[in-house]
Amino acid sequence: MVNHRDEALVFAALGDPRRALLVDLLAQRDRTVSELADHLPISLPGTLKHLTVLESAGLVTRTKSGRTVTVSLERDRLGAAEDWLHRTRTFWTTQLGNLAQSFDPSAQEQR
Repeated sequence: MVNHRDEALVFAALGDPRRALLVDLLAQRDRTVSELADHLPISLPGTLKHLTVLESAGLVTRTKSGRTVTVSLERDRLGAAEDWLHRTRTFWTTQLGNLAQSFDPSAQEQR
């Protein structure tokens, strides 16, 4: 069963350009929080808040080794959101195709 609340969390998290940039950076490789903060025009605490949103949506995980916190992208979570988009796009493409066909005079003559 599809949990639409989960997809809503993912898309809300990705809707912010700063968080989308963080995901793009993490798609390349795991990074430390400091490395990620260096790419954003905001403070380290601001970066941490964005990472918390991504973590709450299940898009990233953080691991701590000593004083270093490394952030990893949860690719399966992105895949689930992509699957939802594909199913939704397929459904609406079919529905709109059927609607367009219902207005096509040549299709109505064949009935």
